[in-house]
Amino acid sequence: MWTLLLFVSSAAAATVTYDFNITWVTAQPDGFSRPTIGINGQWPIPHITATVGDRVIVNVNNQLGNQTTSLHFHGLYMNGTAHMDGPVGVSQCSIPVDGSFVYDFSIKQPGTYWYHSHDSGQYPDGLRGALIVNDPDSPYKDQYDEELILTLSDWYHDQMPGLLRHFISYANPTGAEPVPDAALMNDTQNLNINVEPGKTYMFRIVNMAAFAAQYLWFEGHTMRIVEVDGIYTEAAEAEMIYITAAQRYSVLITTKNDTSANFAIVGSMDQDLFDAVPETLNPNVTGWLVYDKAAPLPTPTLIDAFDPFDDFTLVPYDRLPLLQDVTRTVRLDMKMDNLGDGANYAFFNDRTYTRPKVPTLYSALTTGEMATDVGVYGSNTNSFVLGKGEVVEIVLNSLDPGKHPFHLHGHWFQAVVRSEEEAGVYVNNETFPEFPMRRDTFMVKPNGNIVLRFRADNPAPHYPNPGKTIALTPKKGIWLFHCHIEWHVSSGLMATLIEAPLDLQRQLSLTTPSTPSIDNNNNDSALTSIPSSHLEACAKQGVPVTGNAAGNTVDLLDLTGENLPPGPLAAGFQARGIVALVFSVVTAFAGMAVIGWYGWLDVKGSVGAQTAAAVRS
Repeated sequence: MWTLLLFVSSAAAATVTYDFNITWVTAQPDGFSRPTIGINGQWPIPHITATVGDRVIVNVNNQLGNQTTSLHFHGLYMNGTAHMDGPVGVSQCSIPVDGSFVYDFSIKQPGTYWYHSHDSGQYPDGLRGALIVNDPDSPYKDQYDEELILTLSDWYHDQMPGLLRHFISYANPTGAEPVPDAALMNDTQNLNINVEPGKTYMFRIVNMAAFAAQYLWFEGHTMRIVEVDGIYTEAAEAEMIYITAAQRYSVLITTKNDTSANFAIVGSMDQDLFDAVPETLNPNVTGWLVYDKAAPLPTPTLIDAFDPFDDFTLVPYDRLPLLQDVTRTVRLDMKMDNLGDGANYAFFNDRTYTRPKVPTLYSALTTGEMATDVGVYGSNTNSFVLGKGEVVEIVLNSLDPGKHPFHLHGHWFQAVVRSEEEAGVYVNNETFPEFPMRRDTFMVKPNGNIVLRFRADNPAPHYPNPGKTIALTPKKGIWLFHCHIEWHVSSGLMATLIEAPLDLQRQLSLTTPSTPSIDNNNNDSALTSIPSSHLEACAKQGVPVTGNAAGNTVDLLDLTGENLPPGPLAAGFQARGIVALVFSVVTAFAGMAVIGWYGWLDVKGSVGAQTAAAVRS
């Protein structure tokens, strides 16, 4: 059996508990006041901080009043606790209004992560924050003096429900994504970071954006990249990095010995992503490394072109070799297209993801031997059943002119291929790197392709740190693979990976009497039950928790009544035809309104004249 060794600190693990009341607050990070989703009456929301080996308990109470919610702990592998991953319709039901929910998991990996809502495109309204896992045995622990967290994000003035209704509608047939109103740095603008001369700081950088990637640079300072998405790397110098939505970097920056000047930190949203750039948009956000509070804060220097570091060239610190002997290839051809309601959707292999009636994890647990049949998981969940320990290769071909950052839940992956723009579909014509860069979020270029490899065993991280070693038994789960542009998640650019479901049934149950939700001893035979708060969330909303994607518990391949997307577009219609039709209808109604208005003026004038004559007589 293939087993990874997990290196952890010899220090005793702690239990870290957070009580989160999710509420509405008012915030104005760019000067525009708007309702924002906060925690415990505050926004920005708190960071989650733990140490490798800790148990984390997050008690959530939904006090929003008008929306359901959930939390996903982005980048954590949730080894042995797949039911704590957080995406609604996959590993849980949404947390209803006035409902409570408990997330309970152990963290066995160091690094820079974040947490966010994974329900109905909600997190851009504010429900996202950094999650940091400290590592007493980091290979870089003696190379810096202090850690700092730096978050980047885009920001909208309108709330997501209204933006989503317009985005996925016949009025937006080209699928133009809403353009952000501002960029933020640590959820504000004009950020000052006080630094001391001659010190080295490790900046943990997280892009929590809904949409926009950002170019990031520190004027007058060179970054040394030492970690991406929780994976230590061999140190690599960079003057500028490109960080997509959901990616993370840790970089070391050594300050100058001279304190006579301050230096700008610049984040610039990638405007190539935007269909149209409003004249009022400032795509940049600026902060400063402040050496002297009395010195001026300089205006950033104009640059001629963006020239970021290529993350594909990074080498993992542990030099884990390329995974060989691929046993399963998952080909995903992605595109954007219209359906019968005239709206624009996202597709893998001509299927747009549609949330099943029963969360996919619960279907895997309650369909017995049939859980290995992909048919039980629905017509539009883009599901793939993977065997235990398979080496899986994802070949993703983008048939779209945009950039897309793809994220895999429950795993890191090796980035084996990334083509240039306009390369078309992958034709097995690349030389693979000996020690591929690993991370959990990776961008495909416009009309290009990427190839990713991972082992289907929900592995723990692998890195050669000194310290105590323990054998980690592989666990199973249900994991999403999706574009992390939130507009595309909502329009269906998701696939579902179902790993060894029969083994999963032996580890997790809906019906077993309550047992500890954490298996800290890595006992493969331990059976854990779904916590009562998870099942109560489903019951309060009338969501079934047994059977196939349609909730059928008798004929598990009968999907009658399952959730389905709109039907296909009528033959002959294209996006530009829909645009022409929409504008024709709008123009027709406008014309009718003008005719009616002039007619009313004539009637009003006639009635007025008659009234005046009557008065005179």
